[in-house]
Amino acid sequence: MITPLDAHPKALQAANPALNQPVEDEQILKNPKNNAATGVSAAGIRAISAQFVAFYFRAPVKAFFRTRVDWLAYAKAINPRVQAKESWSWRLSTPGLLAHAVKTYGWSFIPDQVLPPMIANVAVGALLYTSYLQVLGNLHEPSSHSTKRVYLPPPLNATFAAGFAAGSIQSVVAAPLDALQVRFRTSDMLKGQYKNMWQYGRYKLHDIGIRGVFAGWGLSFLKDSFGYGVFFATFEYVKAQSYYAFVTRYYGSLHPYLSAHPFRHDLKGLGTRPVIKPHYAIEPTFLLLAGVAASVTQQVIQVPLTLVQDIHYQGLEVLDKQARMENTRSGIMRTYIRAYEKTFKQCEVQATRAGGWRIWLYKGFLVNTLKQVPSTSAGLIMFELVRRKYGNQSEAARIEKDGYDILLS
Repeated sequence: MITPLDAHPKALQAANPALNQPVEDEQILKNPKNNAATGVSAAGIRAISAQFVAFYFRAPVKAFFRTRVDWLAYAKAINPRVQAKESWSWRLSTPGLLAHAVKTYGWSFIPDQVLPPMIANVAVGALLYTSYLQVLGNLHEPSSHSTKRVYLPPPLNATFAAGFAAGSIQSVVAAPLDALQVRFRTSDMLKGQYKNMWQYGRYKLHDIGIRGVFAGWGLSFLKDSFGYGVFFATFEYVKAQSYYAFVTRYYGSLHPYLSAHPFRHDLKGLGTRPVIKPHYAIEPTFLLLAGVAASVTQQVIQVPLTLVQDIHYQGLEVLDKQARMENTRSGIMRTYIRAYEKTFKQCEVQATRAGGWRIWLYKGFLVNTLKQVPSTSAGLIMFELVRRKYGNQSEAARIEKDGYDILLS
């Protein structure tokens, strides 16, 4: 009998030597290009799915998928209906906003004002997924092979560490985008001072310098590193360990009552040893549950940190001016430390008014999480499907039972 599949991988390997599938030396080693393709596809589907969800629920995209940079900010600023806060209509949807902008400024509005932040969002997302796959392959040797199914699955500590590292990398690379997003003023663009977003970004980053770019980065680091550590760890655990454990226990007996169950087994004789192939709907179900669970657990960390971060960002422009007045490195550090202390005091006042830290930090958590789930789940599902698409064919894994096998195709 097989040991529980949520046990440590080495224990599983010892208990089930037949489950170790042969890997074809050089051909099956993971290609970094496959990681990049998987990352870009997952980031793209998250952005696209967020647009569909936003249109369906008649709400701004930012409420459903927290992009790094709001690529519709300028289109909203020049739309009179948005400024008048009119009730929702198709003219306030994403296509409506873009149609009005193109009608007013011509087709050059798309490459000048829309594409730069959109490309930045997709690039940051692609970096996140690609970094995760690379780090996971270094921490868990079977994951470094380009196979459609990784067995034995990576342990929880490996997926958390890979997600933590990927989130940390993303927070560093995305720091300039965060700095631009916080300091963005639509009036600067409306005055005609900058021809496009490319020019605005170059000027603003040069103006604030490296210190301004990383002002408040500590909160971004905590939010991205721990958030994505939990995010990927939850996804991989539900998708792999939980799925394998379920099919092992569910198909662990050949009692007659299984034949009448909706998820009845597909029993095929292969020589003298029967083989059970689990119902095709079980694995996609676990994949969907994994996406939902990962989104929820990530929100537990990111929602309160985002709330604190928004308060801290409100004083960044004042902080930029104060930092310029300091001539020594120690003086600059004291300025940033005082800024964090001021943020904490502001949060403490608001938490007291709300009735406590927990109530204040998680106010509206359920609604925000439900809004976040669709695009995040879609992105993770696409991430997994593309990862398998670029994986090489290999012999299906089998879970050996007394007298028969459970086939994981």
